[in-house]
Amino acid sequence: MRYENAPDRVLIPRSVVVVVLAALLVTAFGSFVAGYLVATGSNRTPPGMKVFWEAWNLADSEFYYDKPSDQERIYGAIRGMLATYQDPFTAFAPPEAAAADNQLMQGESGGIGARIGVNKEGQLVVTEAMIGKPAALAGVRNGDIITAVDGQAIKDLALTEAVRKIRGPIGTSVQLTLKRSGRPDLFTVSVTRQQINVYGKMLPGNIAYISLALFSRTAPDEVKSELERLLKERPRALIFDLRGNPGGYLDEALKVADLFLSAGPIASERTSDGDNQKYSAKTGEIGERIPLVVLVDKASASAAEIVAGALQDRQRAILIGQQTYGKGSVQNLHTLSDGSELRVTHGAWYTPNETPIQRNGQHIGLTPNIVVTVPETLDLGQDPILDAALGYIQSIF
Repeated sequence: MRYENAPDRVLIPRSVVVVVLAALLVTAFGSFVAGYLVATGSNRTPPGMKVFWEAWNLADSEFYYDKPSDQERIYGAIRGMLATYQDPFTAFAPPEAAAADNQLMQGESGGIGARIGVNKEGQLVVTEAMIGKPAALAGVRNGDIITAVDGQAIKDLALTEAVRKIRGPIGTSVQLTLKRSGRPDLFTVSVTRQQINVYGKMLPGNIAYISLALFSRTAPDEVKSELERLLKERPRALIFDLRGNPGGYLDEALKVADLFLSAGPIASERTSDGDNQKYSAKTGEIGERIPLVVLVDKASASAAEIVAGALQDRQRAILIGQQTYGKGSVQNLHTLSDGSELRVTHGAWYTPNETPIQRNGQHIGLTPNIVVTVPETLDLGQDPILDAALGYIQSIF
């Protein structure tokens, strides 16, 4: 199975991705070895397994403090093995994490319709409660500080961990405890999660705006729907915001790129098999004529870079923002017998001009046409990249 090409492949970087191969108790590791022999067609023990068992048994018999479970040790062994490849995208995820990722990629995981950041005090703050979306409808306002999610304090959680707690199955509710300027007491609101991967609106100056958080299964239809709605307003230009977009499914990325491109190349894929597959757009989609600006930042990665790179190389759009992440590798995705997933880097992506996004494990990324310096901390409401895009459009179109 491959992760980017429907239904198989996805371009999405993970800072922590873990997968389990099999299971379970000390004696079960023998089953793992047997499974290895069957899967590889080998009739010999994997190299080093004798040494592995020596280390396992010595640590198991002699360790003084509380020992990790056998499953934890097996997970650790797999993580250690994969770490020797020195590639963060050749990785694995246990069943629970794999299921959550798949739910998100299938468009089954929902959000609250709010942009969330960290203020100068390290607190989680709502930077934008999107108009007409669940958070705003529940009474959340810009500037509200989130102190707890479902009753659990989030003071010590990283932003990504806190956001993961806020997201969840579509139609379920999440309780947010908020602190608001001018209000002495903390208060709690209940927000029903919805699918909010795409967000569109009209900005001052008759400029259309669409943001895309992830190239999920539903992304092309959602982007097209928002595009159709906004084009009825006859905007002078469109801002397509891919900031913070970590990637997603390749087929969906190609479809989104095709919305804005006439016939011609989108990207090419070179693999360890020696293949060089080229992907192209066709003429006739609704977004091919509107003046286009694409916003990117250092968290725009993978499939987001493929789309942005195609639009830039084809001179279809101006890129504004920061150097992108630089995740241009292709992963094969294998679903294992217990529902865990193993991702193995199998190739690399190139833009229409044959520019690599990543080379020999080094992140290259895309250089915007207009580079914007962004301070480490921003006051509420500040958005220098969006401001640069608005200024560019007003001066050109």
